[in-house]
Amino acid sequence: MTNSELQQLVEKISLESFGKPFQHEAYFNGRLKTTGGRYHLKDHHLDFNPYLLTEYGSETFIKIIKHELCHYHLHLAGKGYQHRDPEFKALLAATGGLRYAPSMMKNVKHQYQCQQCGAVIKRTRRLNVKRYGCGKCRGLLKEIAN
Repeated sequence: MTNSELQQLVEKISLESFGKPFQHEAYFNGRLKTTGGRYHLKDHHLDFNPYLLTEYGSETFIKIIKHELCHYHLHLAGKGYQHRDPEFKALLAATGGLRYAPSMMKNVKHQYQCQQCGAVIKRTRRLNVKRYGCGKCRGLLKEIAN
């Protein structure tokens, strides 16, 4: 998908899901590493992580677009546009957007499981299980096979 196709898709989703036009720029930003997309408060443009489109498909990517459009339309309307605001949560639920972006860990080499609560921790670098414990319950960690 090119940037012009992305622009058309965002404009279409904005009209269909929100009933309002999207009048700014939307484009891919390959430098995004930890987030699915960003809404810029100053110039109101949106940029998206192209990795999520290729890795998770168009259905998940459309939900990410809806998430960013919630920020966009609420901010321009002067309402609560942040993740913690009830207006944002309500609009996100009404439009069917994703609350959180899917995991983007590409190089998972080590996995650990808590022996107490069963939580799975994925890491790129090795972890000293004698020194560190589970972040949720402070239980002992055990390395599991990838």
